[in-house]
Amino acid sequence: MLAAATLAAGRVLAQSDDSTWRDVESRIEYGYYTEDVTTLRNLAETLAAGKLRGKLRDYYAGLLEWRLALLATQGAAPGLEAAALARRCVDALDAALDAHGESADALALRSVCLLTPLATASAYAPLASHRARHDLEKALRLGARNPRVILVDAMRDYELPPSAGGDKERALPKLRRAVTAFESERGSVEPLPGWGAADAWLLLAQDLLDHGDPVAARDALERALLIAPQFAQARRLMAKITSG
Repeated sequence: MLAAATLAAGRVLAQSDDSTWRDVESRIEYGYYTEDVTTLRNLAETLAAGKLRGKLRDYYAGLLEWRLALLATQGAAPGLEAAALARRCVDALDAALDAHGESADALALRSVCLLTPLATASAYAPLASHRARHDLEKALRLGARNPRVILVDAMRDYELPPSAGGDKERALPKLRRAVTAFESERGSVEPLPGWGAADAWLLLAQDLLDHGDPVAARDALERALLIAPQFAQARRLMAKITSG
């Protein structure tokens, strides 16, 4: 009976911990979609102060720094330096992986942080590129069907120049695979981590526009906005398409 009670208590604690981190992820994503830098920075301070504890703390600290780095590269976070934010993302993921072992999600996130454009615009760029590729290869081995891993793989091809290993023609089928994987994931038990679906649809829309298909791009944007109605970047691209 004592063993059964202990197991039951463990399940309750795990469920409570999951609920906490789902809430944190929701706050990070909403802050990113709405480009609310102040809210994101306040949450970053909360995580850094250790006010939230648990196995996923370092992972979500990394995700938050990456989201801020993206906003900085997009010009939506004046005064913040994308390179410094991306380095903090990498440091957080280093801690997560050191403490809890390899996971496809953590490796993929560290990979994309290493490749944040301004973060690699330095003498360390070749080393960062090598580490990012190594992380992504591991992530693909551990989670070939993980939608966030597929998305990061597609982002690498879409965003990097050919000289750095990018290939936009490879990106499009990968993005199609990513959105399919996200749709499959959303139909099952709520995942943790669970971010990325709106990003995948937005990037697919951008790639479809590059391929001269605005109708399909608009359809993809509608899917992104169905998932994240407040996604400012998707709204701007939709306005651009509809205005001709």
